[in-house]
Amino acid sequence: MVKMLDEILEQPAAIERCAKHNSDTIRELAERVKNGDIGSIVLAARGTSDHAAVYGKYVFEILTGIPVGLSAPSVFTMYHRKLKMDRCLVIGISQSGMAEDVLEVIRQANETGALTVSATNNAASPLAKESHYHLDLSAGLEKSVAATKTFTTEMYLLASLAARIAGDEGILEELTRLPGMMTNMLDTPEDIAEKVQRYRFINECFVLARGINYAVALEAALKIQETNYVRAKAYATSDFYHGPLALLDSDIPVMIFAPKGASFPDIARMAGKLEEMGMEMIMVSNDEGMLAKGACRLRIPDTDNDILSPYFNALHAQMF
Repeated sequence: MVKMLDEILEQPAAIERCAKHNSDTIRELAERVKNGDIGSIVLAARGTSDHAAVYGKYVFEILTGIPVGLSAPSVFTMYHRKLKMDRCLVIGISQSGMAEDVLEVIRQANETGALTVSATNNAASPLAKESHYHLDLSAGLEKSVAATKTFTTEMYLLASLAARIAGDEGILEELTRLPGMMTNMLDTPEDIAEKVQRYRFINECFVLARGINYAVALEAALKIQETNYVRAKAYATSDFYHGPLALLDSDIPVMIFAPKGASFPDIARMAGKLEEMGMEMIMVSNDEGMLAKGACRLRIPDTDNDILSPYFNALHAQMF
């Protein structure tokens, strides 16, 4: 866990390196997408990288208006089918660059005339070599089994590319401020260390979010599972109403990502429902009213931009 905490604390510097290392490639790639006949985007990934891809799906569709699909690599590796991807931008995401099924998606995409991109932490990896463009996470060696800094750098690359394709200078400017804001959050990790003591012996929990932050809910649940062997399950609040809500009892805490922004009203309704039921909430928010509902309160920087808040929520989830 010491290695994991060290790598969590490295994330602002990793994002700065990532931004500097890839700026020219992202500009060139964005121009090619804008000048080409790209009708859709396909993201291929597994595990933590797949959660970054969920974030990427939202960001690309919101900023560029281009439809995005999450690839099912088994279509290629298990069912041996070929897809028509000649007007697609296909992005393979893998920390190691060694994921065989993601690599197969890129190979098949190349054969059908797609524009292919890889995002890896290893420029010498098979995935990096197979794709037309490579985006380097530049995160440095990740020693912890539980990925942290590669998750946020993957998200950063996808957001930067989407903003550059869209020509959204406002988002690009806000992305440049991320490392400083994240550094300020990381100044007092002992605060979370103290708050988390209450939850060291839980057996299960739920993690809820809505919209773009659903990607962080998925990642938070995975991190809780693989580092603490706790049965954690992530849901979008819109889905949680339909069945899973009935599984709650007073011994199951619920972590809620509730940043200001487009998703806030829906999250607030769910928090109100859970409060009425007497459920214990671990609240991650920048809204005072929402924080007041939490038995555990984790504050994030003040923003109403759903493209930025996932980075802050991810930091708290990882440290928790």
